[in-house]
Amino acid sequence: MVSEITEDQEYMECVKDILCHPVFQSMDQYIQHGTTTCKTHCIQVSYLGYKLCKQLGGNWRSAARAGLLHDLFLYDWHTHAKETGQYFHGFTHPKAALENADRYFRLTGEERMIILRHMWPLTLIPPTSKAGYAVTCADKYCSTVETTARFKHWIRMCLFAQPARR
Repeated sequence: MVSEITEDQEYMECVKDILCHPVFQSMDQYIQHGTTTCKTHCIQVSYLGYKLCKQLGGNWRSAARAGLLHDLFLYDWHTHAKETGQYFHGFTHPKAALENADRYFRLTGEERMIILRHMWPLTLIPPTSKAGYAVTCADKYCSTVETTARFKHWIRMCLFAQPARR
């Protein structure tokens, strides 16, 4: 997937400022799901959201950019509650990501809404655009793949293991 992304000049042109930014690069220090870093997760969500949005006829530029920034919360969510007493990461991180994205990047109104509402239906207010739905769906898909990847071997063993011969 990496070569497909880097060879997509249209995609790279609209996100290169974010990809090169030190704050975005710092997301590599946080694990998101399974063994996938937050940075890798956001790149995958961004590119899938961009591709979906192009198919839907939405604002693919907003999908690509907001997809990269949707989880820019900049902390380890696995230990955050224990360290800060702030629980409910799933509900609160879109706002933290938006505040950080606004601090470091120039965003459109649509990009802000995509970041803020990407956790729907966990957060009650749905996306307001095709780009928002594309990123939300891409995030759910990527999160599921990343989370279940570690179980693939175990599931395969359970389903296809040969019974012991006596």
